[in-house]
Amino acid sequence: MSTSDELIQSGKKNLDSENYVDALSFFDQALALEPNNPDFLNLKGVALRSLGRYDEASECYNKSLELDPRDKASS
Repeated sequence: MSTSDELIQSGKKNLDSENYVDALSFFDQALALEPNNPDFLNLKGVALRSLGRYDEASECYNKSLELDPRDKASS
């Protein structure tokens, strides 16, 4: 069984090679291991956007931001 890091690396390689369906599969497998990882959700969003699945990509981006609002306002 692959670790989530191995799955993400494979997914990124497939993204770079424009194999978006395969990349999405790797990101889904990684998310099965770590469902609340905002970085994994963001990568899944990139793959979905590349496939033209914009609504699903938007859902991934929004969930990622809910889990980790990276641009926290400084007070």
